[in-house]
Amino acid sequence: MKKLIVHWTAFVLIFLFAFGTVQNPWTSRYIHDLKQDPVVSVDQNNPLYEKIVQAAEKYNEPAIDAKIDPVWKAVPGYNGIKVDVAASYKKMMKDGQRFANDRLVFRQVEPDVHLNDLKPAPIYKGNPNKPMVSLMVNVAWGNEYIPKMLKVLKQEHVRATFFLDGSWVKKNPDLAKMIAEAGNEIGNHAYSHPDMKALSAEAARRQIVKTNEVIRSTLEMKPKLFAPPSGSYNKQTVKVVDSLGMKTIMWTVDTVDWKNPNPDAMVMRVLQNIGSGSLVLMHPTKASAEGLAAMIHGIRERGYQIGTVSALLDEDRL
Repeated sequence: MKKLIVHWTAFVLIFLFAFGTVQNPWTSRYIHDLKQDPVVSVDQNNPLYEKIVQAAEKYNEPAIDAKIDPVWKAVPGYNGIKVDVAASYKKMMKDGQRFANDRLVFRQVEPDVHLNDLKPAPIYKGNPNKPMVSLMVNVAWGNEYIPKMLKVLKQEHVRATFFLDGSWVKKNPDLAKMIAEAGNEIGNHAYSHPDMKALSAEAARRQIVKTNEVIRSTLEMKPKLFAPPSGSYNKQTVKVVDSLGMKTIMWTVDTVDWKNPNPDAMVMRVLQNIGSGSLVLMHPTKASAEGLAAMIHGIRERGYQIGTVSALLDEDRL
């Protein structure tokens, strides 16, 4: 009886496996595609190949290395772009051997020197060849304006980078969660808004580590970016931040919103000073809450995308 059960079980399993293999649409389609899509060899003597090579000369751009600038300090690199001649040739051969610019295949080329290869230095802007601007919001107060700013960011489909004071997060966990759950990037803004350049290395480390711990326990993430309160730092501060695997972030354009400027005048001044790679500093204030939408519109009208600080600093081309 046991042998009979074993035989029947084996028969059923074999039947099901065979049936599944024959009837599986993904497997069938994959095999069909392999038969109908033979490998195309590259013939460099083909006129089509030469046209692609000539077109590549117009489109290829070299990568830009990260560097230490005398004014802007650490500046990230930017990927180059190159026409993949062989892939473009094979693609056009499959399309009837017809050359077309929109059928060219491109690939990005990484720079030789990356941001992490540089000695520790603060970052004041992204690569000037990357048409992107970042909005950074330093938070240690201004709770009443945060919901409105988050509403505008959501309506405009923009993600900003919020640098949070550790003691503020401890007192306002729900607001911190609201910021993070809206998809915004979270950075470290020290624990008690100290003058970082007046601290010892150990005291500076405690400020940053304690804030990271509060953010991790509240938001279940660890910041990779640090914005010193009031922009106060020295070489020691930057080295401490670097030793923690983080980057010191400054700004390119300051809204000076804490002085309660007229929102329209503030926005106009910011837009007159932004460019590719700009980091725009603001706080949760009445002026920034009321001027945020106009600022976003103006940035986009000038041809810039808006991304988080991390997106601005990465080497990917737009």
